[in-house]
Amino acid sequence: MQSVFSSLKQRISFCFQTLREHVLRWIKPPATSLALGTIVDLTRNKTELLAENALLRQQLLILHRQIKRPVCQKTDRFLLVLLVRMVRFWKEALFLVQPETLLRWHRELFRLFWKRKSKAHARKTKLSSETINLIKEMAANNRLWGAERIRGELLKLDIHASKRTIQKYMKPIRLKQPHGQTWKTFLRNHAGLGMGL
Repeated sequence: MQSVFSSLKQRISFCFQTLREHVLRWIKPPATSLALGTIVDLTRNKTELLAENALLRQQLLILHRQIKRPVCQKTDRFLLVLLVRMVRFWKEALFLVQPETLLRWHRELFRLFWKRKSKAHARKTKLSSETINLIKEMAANNRLWGAERIRGELLKLDIHASKRTIQKYMKPIRLKQPHGQTWKTFLRNHAGLGMGL
């Protein structure tokens, strides 16, 4: 009974292997000779042929640029990734780089694209010069107010600013002014009060 199962298993695996080889042969373009390659090219549309031609030409430009070992610059990587997207049999058209390398470049470009796009949305609107002057004036005239208090006062005027932004504009104003009163100022302000007692 076990021998029947093993022979059946071998026949099924042989059938799958044969089917796989036929599918791979059917998918791969028959470019064994110039005539067959030309016939296959006649069935492809003009856009795909132009993209493949541009892909091959870009690789030739990279080869002519270097004598010993060709080095792909960022623009070359971008062009190769872009052109590969338009060619159906792109793996057969690659000569300078491995398909895995090209896929890695594609992932890097994709990551950079989304990183840049997400940063563009994260940027906040800049404050107007009037708002900045108002923050500086509030910080100068109200020494005991912190950034949170100034933020609250700005919100009453329907001006939205983060605490960090307010602190950035408060800092130079607070550094110019001395911390608290000097003894001289204190005595001058309170000298008249002691005599009334």
